[in-house]
Amino acid sequence: MNIIAWIVLGLIAGAIGKAIYPGDQGGGILSTIVLGVVGAFLGGTLGTFLQTGTLSLTASSLSIPGVFVAVLGAILAIFLWGLLTRRSA
Repeated sequence: MNIIAWIVLGLIAGAIGKAIYPGDQGGGILSTIVLGVVGAFLGGTLGTFLQTGTLSLTASSLSIPGVFVAVLGAILAIFLWGLLTRRSA
């Protein structure tokens, strides 16, 4: 998959993931793209692990199921990022 497709997939998945996940995540378009690309890798890797039982670093493709998996991965990435950056009260 070429870099333009990665950026488009990242933008779509990150924007949908931020819209679905409750709360304010902040960040601009660049953080949305990065979040979506990370989500594509997380979702693709977890999907491959659940299907085959082997752990390999893969990413989802620019298709309807691929975007769905990338959005789920982006939501997971938002959650994990929130855990890492949470300030203690």
